[in-house]
Amino acid sequence: MTGTTAEPATGPTTRTIITGGRVHTLNPAAPEAEAVVLEHGRVLAAGPDDDMLSLAGPAAHRIDAEGAWVVPGLIDTHPHVLHFGGLAGGLVDLTDAVDHADIVERIRARAATTPAGDWIMCTPVGEPHYFIRRSERDLAERRLPDRHTLDRATTDHPVLIQAWAPKMPAVVAFNSAGLRAVGLVGFLPDRVCDVEIDKDEHGDPTGILRGPVTNYYTYDPFWGQILMKLPGPDPADAVQGTIDEMARFTAQGVTALYEAHAMEPEHIDVYRRLRAADALTARVLATWDMESAIFYPFDPLSLDEFTERLHRLGAHCVDLDDDLLRFNGLTLSPGGPCFSGHFATHEPYTNPFGRPARGTRFITLDKEEAFVRYCAEHGIRANVCLGAYREHDEFLEIAERVVREHDFRDRRWILQHAMTITPAQVRRYRALGFQVTTSVGFAWGKGTMYGERIGTHVWRDLTPLRRLLDAGLDLAGGTDWGPKNPWEQIKLAQTHEFAGSDHRNDGPDQVLTRAEAFAMWTTGAAEVLGWSDIGALVPGHHADIAIVDRDPLRCDLDDLAGTTVLRTLLGGRTVHDTGDLRTVGDEPASMGA
Repeated sequence: MTGTTAEPATGPTTRTIITGGRVHTLNPAAPEAEAVVLEHGRVLAAGPDDDMLSLAGPAAHRIDAEGAWVVPGLIDTHPHVLHFGGLAGGLVDLTDAVDHADIVERIRARAATTPAGDWIMCTPVGEPHYFIRRSERDLAERRLPDRHTLDRATTDHPVLIQAWAPKMPAVVAFNSAGLRAVGLVGFLPDRVCDVEIDKDEHGDPTGILRGPVTNYYTYDPFWGQILMKLPGPDPADAVQGTIDEMARFTAQGVTALYEAHAMEPEHIDVYRRLRAADALTARVLATWDMESAIFYPFDPLSLDEFTERLHRLGAHCVDLDDDLLRFNGLTLSPGGPCFSGHFATHEPYTNPFGRPARGTRFITLDKEEAFVRYCAEHGIRANVCLGAYREHDEFLEIAERVVREHDFRDRRWILQHAMTITPAQVRRYRALGFQVTTSVGFAWGKGTMYGERIGTHVWRDLTPLRRLLDAGLDLAGGTDWGPKNPWEQIKLAQTHEFAGSDHRNDGPDQVLTRAEAFAMWTTGAAEVLGWSDIGALVPGHHADIAIVDRDPLRCDLDDLAGTTVLRTLLGGRTVHDTGDLRTVGDEPASMGA
C-alpha cells in the first residue's frame, strides 16, 4: 500500500497490536516495550506482550513485526517535499542513467508520447542535489551527451538535461531544437556573463553550457533570459510529483514534515488540495515565506508592498485545528547559499567564478525589522532562515532591540539552517527563546567547498550540533538538499564527515550521541514544531510508526544508513509497506489520522 491511505473502518474493532519485535517508545518512563496497541489512530499503550495482547483483545488486528524494531515515525523539519517533488514531476528521470544510449532511449520513449514542438525536460544525471557520489561524470562516457547525441532521441522536440541547485558551477545539455528554441547560436561569444557556451571546431554550439546554469538560486542575466524561455512546471505534474516525493519520504519512515522555506501561497494551495483529496500520507506543518528570492526572476518588493503582504498573510497564518495539515507562523529568508556566492560574510571569500564575494542580502534590513516587529507585536511565531555569520549578526541586532519593546521570548521562534554560527551567536539566540532546525548534510555536502572558498577555519562553526544542544536550544533535523535519507543524516550527526573527502569536522562542538541524533528526528523535532502528540509512542500520541529491520539506536554506525523501513503507519493506517510483514486479520482500518 505504498503511498496510499486505508479505507474507512468497517469491522467491529478499531484496535491493532504490533507484536513480535521490540519497541523504542522514546517515553522516558518506559523507553522500551515488547508490543504496542493502537486505537482510533492513537497509541493506547505499550508494554509486555502478554499485557498488550490482553488489552488488545481477540478481535484486534495483529501486525507481526517478526523481530524488527518499532519506532516513532520520523519528523523531517526541512524536507522541501513540494518543491523537489514538484520540480521533478513530469520530467524524464535520468538520475540513474548509465550511459548516453540509456539517456537517448529514455528521451526517445518520452518523445513518442509528446506532441511535436513541446519541450522534453529531463532531470540531471546522478544523486540530487549535491551530485557528489554520482553525477554525469559517472556515465560510461564521463560527460553529458552533446546535441548530436541527443538529436538521435528526437529532432521534433526541444530537449534540456537540467542542472539542479545548489552545486555551482553546473552543466546542462540541449539538443539542436533546444538550442534554437532559446536562441543559442554560433555568433554568440564563447562566454556570456558567467555562462560558458561549449563550441566545436567549426564554432558551433555543442549543446553543452557550463556555469550558473541551475534551475534556481541563479541570477545570471544571460542564463536568466534562457530560463524565461523554458516551460514552467505543469500544475498537474507538480501535484503528482509532490505525491510521489511524499511516498519516497514515507518509505524512509517519515510521517511528519515542516514545510517552512520558500512556501508561496500557490505552494500552500497544493497541500490544501492534497488534504481535500485525502491524499496526504504525512502530517504537514507549513508557513508562508514573506518574500522568496529562490526562483528567477526575483523582483524585490518595496517596503510598502512588503508591509501589505505581511499584514495580509499574517492575518491567516495560524490554523492548528487539523491533525494532518497545519499552519503556524511566517518565514523570512534574507540570504542565499555559499555555492552560488550569496552567503553573507564579514570578510570576502571566493565565489564560484573566482571573484571575491561577501554575499547577497535579498531582504533589506528595513523589511527585516518590519517582519520582526510585526511578529513580535501580534504574537506570531517567526521562522527565520539564516545561515551565515553576517546574517546572524544583522538579525540579532534587530531582534534584541525589538524584544525589549515587545517580548516574544515565549513564542518559541525557529531558526532554520544555521550552517555557520559562532558560540556568541548561539547564546544570543538562546536568550531570545529560539529553537533550531538544521541539516548536518550541509557539512557533508558542502564542507569541502566551504573550506576551499571561505577557509578551513569555518569548519569549527559548521553545523555545530553539540554547541547548539549544550546551549539549551531544542534541536531538530532536516534533509534539505541531502542526503535524502534521514537514517544517513542521523549517522552524520555522529561522524560529521564530508562527502568525497577525507575531511570531517567531528570536533567537540559538533558530535552528538546516537540517542541525541535520533531525537533530532523524533522528540526533539516535535518539540521544535510545537506538535505535542507526535514523535514518541506514548499513550494518547498519534500512532505514527516506522517498523525497521534493525535497531537504529544500537546497530553498527556503518549499518545505520542502510536501514530498511518495512512498514510505515500514519495514525495507524499503512502508508508504506514492503510486504515483508504479516498482518493477522484485515488491513488495519483508518483510525482518524
